[in-house]
Amino acid sequence: MMTCWRRPVLLLLAALAVLAGCNSARDLDAPTVPLGDFYFGHNIVVAENALQGPLSREATAEEWEDVLRAEMDRRFRRFDGDRLYHLAVAVEGYVLAMPGIPVVAAPKSALIFSVTVWDDAAGGKINESPHRITVLETLGGDSLISSGLARSRDEQMQDLAQNAAKSVENWLRSNIDWFGGTPEQALEVADEIGAEMLEDPPAVEAEPVARRAGAALRMPAAAAGAGAPSRP
Repeated sequence: MMTCWRRPVLLLLAALAVLAGCNSARDLDAPTVPLGDFYFGHNIVVAENALQGPLSREATAEEWEDVLRAEMDRRFRRFDGDRLYHLAVAVEGYVLAMPGIPVVAAPKSALIFSVTVWDDAAGGKINESPHRITVLETLGGDSLISSGLARSRDEQMQDLAQNAAKSVENWLRSNIDWFGGTPEQALEVADEIGAEMLEDPPAVEAEPVARRAGAALRMPAAAAGAGAPSRP
């Protein structure tokens, strides 16, 4: 019998399979804009409960964890604040498009995950309820019909992981007060994100949820107690 939290995730994955989004790694080549006092500590990604959506290629939990951890590192190790924060990501579901019927039913790739921010000095979570985000594959020449026709599974996962990491940054910047920023800075970020959407609109935005589908993500004890990066 399907558990109650899995059914809405599967329905959302089915709906997302026909949409597409925009790429979010282009800004990594630009000068880094500080994220308040943010300095990246533990990079926790878990995918053992991820649901494979309809019309999807298969990927293992370990593969998702590896690609997402790499893109989170790539994006968040840039910041050089003076307070240590940890990010915990839980993958909930995905679609990796397979070759489909052009134009009519060509599937698109999507990823659903939730994020929790930990303040190392305070010793606890900043957001009590995990924040759910949905990202879609980049809309480009090779994915206008279906990325399953032109991209390998690994390329699809890489693209989604890049978009996921950027979406996490956008969310953190919209809550810049968590990291010593000001409401004015949050408004500036909102304007910038809005301009990006007008230039290259995604089909779906990040969505906050009051409660996660499933148990709330907890930082693994082994990760919390061993090898924690310290602020130099």
